[in-house]
Amino acid sequence: MTHKIGLVVPFAEDKVPDEGLKMYPDIDFVPHGTGVRSLTPEGYDAAVDKIVPAAENLARKGVEAVMVIGTSLTFYRGPEFHDELLARVKQATGLPCSTMSKAVADGLDAVGAKRVAVSTAYSKVVNDKLAEWLRWRGFQVEALESFGITDFNGGAVRKSEEEIIDLTVKACAQAPDADGVLISCGGLRTLNCAEPIEKRCGRPVVTSTQSAFWAALGLVGESGRLTGYGRMLAERDAPRG
Repeated sequence: MTHKIGLVVPFAEDKVPDEGLKMYPDIDFVPHGTGVRSLTPEGYDAAVDKIVPAAENLARKGVEAVMVIGTSLTFYRGPEFHDELLARVKQATGLPCSTMSKAVADGLDAVGAKRVAVSTAYSKVVNDKLAEWLRWRGFQVEALESFGITDFNGGAVRKSEEEIIDLTVKACAQAPDADGVLISCGGLRTLNCAEPIEKRCGRPVVTSTQSAFWAALGLVGESGRLTGYGRMLAERDAPRG
């Protein structure tokens, strides 16, 4: 049986992030776009009220579960809003649901991290909200480095794996007591970044996109385990919905 998982995506078009397709080619991912305009509160405002209707549409298409893609889209209004939004999505669909923000926290929990070195695509206003979200979930941010990107349409995706690795290693160097690493932003192409960083820094790496698709598999009762992409995916089962 092929699982059918709905994705509320931040793009203007209905598009599945290509790294998710590479990770789990046998899953039928069904996307519904919401149209984030920029990596700023104003840009997220254009999309956030479309999340619940998008999830309802996906439920009508017969998906088994719904994952809301977009880390900053789901944490930018604060932890209480995130939890309220997730509850509304679950109520509207009657399905197992999660968000990319919850998935990265679940990933950090899975690898046993409490003190984290963080790299992001974001500007300061968004980084501050990420730090708030992480503290809410019980993590301590030991260091944070970012690209300072606000352009949603192509800004993050243009960063190379080498640039992402170098930025993250820089954050790790500033956080000798960190026991985990987070790369936040679903627009950054991070599929091949975790293993090199883990070899250089000696700490498990959690990333937005890989966490979200791993957690999406957990919503339909699968482990989500994959080898070759870092310790979280290789060693930890995804949380069940």
